[in-house]
Amino acid sequence: MDAAHVTALEQRLGHRFRDGALLERALTHLSYAYEHPPAPQHEGLALLGDAALALVVAERLLAEDPDAPVGVLTPRRAEIVSGANLARWAGDLALGPLVRLGRGEEQTGGRTRASILATTLEAVLGVVYLEAGLDGVRRVVARLAVW
Repeated sequence: MDAAHVTALEQRLGHRFRDGALLERALTHLSYAYEHPPAPQHEGLALLGDAALALVVAERLLAEDPDAPVGVLTPRRAEIVSGANLARWAGDLALGPLVRLGRGEEQTGGRTRASILATTLEAVLGVVYLEAGLDGVRRVVARLAVW
């Protein structure tokens, strides 16, 4: 991992990573892991980050409008945590250059593919959750999201 890119990511997120191996895992796409066994890949961390993100966004929406019906809150949450939104945030964070990709994904533009960027951001949020709990995820999301 390029230390300058990681430092810049930490500054943009407002979170300093304590476990470099865990961050490296979050930045490792499945295609890279397949080509470099036994390299771990980020899907489990992405699942965790997705769940933490959904909870933090739901909390925020409910706090802003406690009387809103679920039929209003659910689509709002879905819009905020959409793949397109996550990919945009990942682009703002310059995650693309940090992602470890297999040759095929590298050659076909994987660094700019929305699905890869979104999943990588979820994995990074999974690391934030493991290192700093929901408060850490709340701080990061507050920096990323436009409410």
